[in-house]
Amino acid sequence: MMASSVIEVPRDLPEVVSRALAEDMGSGDITAQWLIASGQQAVASVFVREPAVIAGVPWFEACFRSLDPGVRFTWLVREGEYSQAETRLVEFEGSARALVTGERTALNFLQLLSGTATVTRRYVEQVAGTRCRILDTRKTLPGLRSAQKYATRIGGATNHRHGLYDAVLIKENHLACVGDVAEALARAFSHAPIPIVIEVENLGQLAQALEAGATWVLLDNFSLADIRVAVVETRGRARLEVSGGMDLSEVRAVAEAGVDFISIGALTKHVQAIDLSMRIRA
Repeated sequence: MMASSVIEVPRDLPEVVSRALAEDMGSGDITAQWLIASGQQAVASVFVREPAVIAGVPWFEACFRSLDPGVRFTWLVREGEYSQAETRLVEFEGSARALVTGERTALNFLQLLSGTATVTRRYVEQVAGTRCRILDTRKTLPGLRSAQKYATRIGGATNHRHGLYDAVLIKENHLACVGDVAEALARAFSHAPIPIVIEVENLGQLAQALEAGATWVLLDNFSLADIRVAVVETRGRARLEVSGGMDLSEVRAVAEAGVDFISIGALTKHVQAIDLSMRIRA
């Protein structure tokens, strides 16, 4: 359920980049083809216009290398580093056609993933010094889950399950179908040697989950007072995760209550891209 400490580039990166370029180029970049000579070379720079944690370098480079395998990059700010506003991030040189054709797609990846990493870092910093870790969720942009989950790791969070296949998460709609906390857990335990999490909506359901042997409980939309009661009642018998509209003003108090995890959908759901600009000199 949790990612390793090594931040690996997702295996679907080539496919994602290819699909994004095809979406933009279609049958070809007619402006570049009509205006720029095929052999012309150029140098480009990218500037960040606001403070940001930089993420998405592998996608950025892959966009241009798909169009010109010989493009050369010199990064002045590394992946995962915090950059101040008006900083030059990278210089690169290659086919002028490739640079103008790949510009928008490459910047889209870099600005989106840097935005995800930046907001994630803010949450991670809020819980620093506690035992609590920030988790991401499945509330990602369709087709970009692996990229966004990579960016949350760059920002310092821990990945929750990637999809429906790598962990069991028993939610309210599952319980509505099964009818009982204990029965739902029993069915899951009989199948899965993988992480099993059960979501509860009140202290009564928490007690039922603990009685049924739950080892990971998600407290959904609990008040801070009830979170503190849940920590005491659990007494270390299960890991506790908190979810439900947590914002930056709340996470510190929740972390200090003694929970293990806080999952934040806003890391990937509320997208605010970082302002970047690219300038070419021929």
